[in-house]
Amino acid sequence: MRASAALRALVAATLLITALGAANAQDTSGGGAIQSGVSGQGRQIYEQICQACHMADALGGSGAGAKIPALADDTRLADPKYPISMVLEGRGGMPSFAAILTPAQIAAVITYIRSHFNHYPDAVSEAEVKRFVASSAPSPH
Repeated sequence: MRASAALRALVAATLLITALGAANAQDTSGGGAIQSGVSGQGRQIYEQICQACHMADALGGSGAGAKIPALADDTRLADPKYPISMVLEGRGGMPSFAAILTPAQIAAVITYIRSHFNHYPDAVSEAEVKRFVASSAPSPH
């Protein structure tokens, strides 16, 4: 069951990336539109990918022998490195989304989760996600 849920999430993510492509191209202007675009994009990614397992209220759930953790009121999300690592690397039944979501999309959805379901208003930047990726990359030796 876990594999089929992960596969459904990956298929949904692939479809979402295609749908978001046009929106991302329009969201690169200067000024305050970017923050509102990031917030909207994060919400859209959450609703189309994350919500399937973590639920609309981000309270998680359980069934078929699996427990999906809540994202709402999660003190582990205070440090942005934790959700960045979870989205990029996955763990347990959660797949990695590193090959599916761009660093900007990862930053957007984490920002949305941290601010909408928690009380962490500071945005996670695309640069933070890229730094995490660079620091996690295997040594070339």
